[in-house]
Amino acid sequence: MERQRLMAIGLAVSMFVAGLLVGTLGEELFEDDEEEGNGPGGVEFNDPYEPIIDPADFVEGVNSTYYPLVPGTKWVYEAETEDGKEHIEVVVLNETRVVLGVTCTVVRDTVKVGGELVEDTYDWFAQDSKGNVWYFGEDSTDYEDGKAVSTKGSWEAGMDGAKPGFIMLGDPYVGLTYRQEYLKGEAEDMGSIVSVGETVTVNGHTYTHVIKTKDFTPLEPDNVAYKYYAPDVGVVMEEEDEEQVELVEFTPA
Repeated sequence: MERQRLMAIGLAVSMFVAGLLVGTLGEELFEDDEEEGNGPGGVEFNDPYEPIIDPADFVEGVNSTYYPLVPGTKWVYEAETEDGKEHIEVVVLNETRVVLGVTCTVVRDTVKVGGELVEDTYDWFAQDSKGNVWYFGEDSTDYEDGKAVSTKGSWEAGMDGAKPGFIMLGDPYVGLTYRQEYLKGEAEDMGSIVSVGETVTVNGHTYTHVIKTKDFTPLEPDNVAYKYYAPDVGVVMEEEDEEQVELVEFTPA
């Protein structure tokens, strides 16, 4: 995917959740302090990524504290960019989509720059019985001058080798690193829990007990984003390079 979804970016870890946690971050991506290149629990960083998806292990809807997706909920984000003001609207639809046998919640994400639509995306998320929120794919269309020009950011777990990943963990703690999506050589977005219990102020509103994550991809090591998740709200801010995307409006269902 070209842009890491808003709603859709340490310490040694002795376990890994559902086979998806892949180790810790040192100064270099995938660098590990243990001998023979093994990650925590003997997990090889180069091991094949094979998440096991059992539809029976998923629950209805997504009620994660840090990634609540209740139909009707709306987030509005804004940022100043070189091309003009970026305006992002994220809405949880009263729709579902079945992917790999799992019923996913559909979230629509529209991006406008300078008042013109540049991206319209439908993301698919589902929550398992442990509270982990999975990202199963997206149907994304890029626009130029009001016309659709590309759908290359689209992908669906189970199609053409694409595999789902985590967007939020049920028990996040500092040092956990996990895959958010996976299509070898094409989409290898990952996330890492940088800190928990932070306090941040965004647009005059102060949020406490905030989780900070680092989103990155080994395919583009210089492309790093930091996201801040507040309880019962979700993403309230994203920092990437010199750009800062902030939540300006939140409407719960």
